[in-house]
Amino acid sequence: MIEVLTSGVALGVHVPGLLLADRIREQGGQVSVSVLERLMPAKTLATTAQSKLAFHRDFRVAMAGQKIAGNASRAADPAAVAALFADWHARGVTRFVVLSGFWLTLLTEYVEQYGPVDVDICHVDSVSSPSFDKVGTPSIPVRRIWLGDADAGAVPWSIPVSRDEPVPWADRDRRLLVHGGGWGMGTYRDYADELLSAGFALDVVAYEQQDLTTDGVRYFMIDPEWHPWLDDGYPPFGLAGEPFEQRTGNHGSFDLCRQALATVSKPGGGTLLDSLWSATPLVLLEPFGAHEQRNADLWISLGYGISFEDWARKDFAIEVLQELHESLLKADVPDYSKALL
Repeated sequence: MIEVLTSGVALGVHVPGLLLADRIREQGGQVSVSVLERLMPAKTLATTAQSKLAFHRDFRVAMAGQKIAGNASRAADPAAVAALFADWHARGVTRFVVLSGFWLTLLTEYVEQYGPVDVDICHVDSVSSPSFDKVGTPSIPVRRIWLGDADAGAVPWSIPVSRDEPVPWADRDRRLLVHGGGWGMGTYRDYADELLSAGFALDVVAYEQQDLTTDGVRYFMIDPEWHPWLDDGYPPFGLAGEPFEQRTGNHGSFDLCRQALATVSKPGGGTLLDSLWSATPLVLLEPFGAHEQRNADLWISLGYGISFEDWARKDFAIEVLQELHESLLKADVPDYSKALL
């Protein structure tokens, strides 16, 4: 029995965890997902939701918040933790896959109470991300799995977003997907007019109604009332103003990514995963911290992405994107879900 440990604080961590669980189930494996925030009291969850909105509205606030954030596991309700530990033990969980470093504090307590278990730390980012940095070196034995390795300049493992083949280049729309990750963070909204002027149609993932400001843009949204700690499904997603659909198998925005010529976004780990499995190149915007800068550097070095500034200097040439797409098509990366089974 495998337990995948995610956090709803970042969809770039949570969604890869859901994808991993689905890929394991498809192969007949037994797996469940635990979300850290389900252990939190209601007051803490309300504060988290408020922070998400503040971080979306001002990227400077988000950057400052990342630096001062503490170990989120310290806010967990002890009774909820005890109940979860008992459930893991009763179900006979033999391997844990940790996608958020904050779980390591609790997992150490679990090992102290119930004995050793196999633990994989699955790094979605190409270097250690803040949640792992803040808890320090684990005191329990772990195996590290890297979905991107900035130091090695490689993608050692990956989690398939879909088993479908990438959409052929000739069948794609002259359309770009523009977003700021699960929290809608970053400077992505500042580039719509320039990209429209360059002749591209745009799919922009908005975070709230007041983001729907630019004529000629097709806006999509995640249901603002949904949070990862409410259910084990993917974010309900849809065209702004229309009913949201909660997809199975993978997240809804991946369908837009598969059809686009490029994704214009900050370089989050989940965004890199979408790029790899759709063979859709990344046009990289300002990163959310040093770890995302390393993600960008890795993608550029592999020939899978280009900075917005460099693409602009090349007059937004589609041929540049096609070369990156063709490089992505050649990627041959081991499937981590198969290794687990």
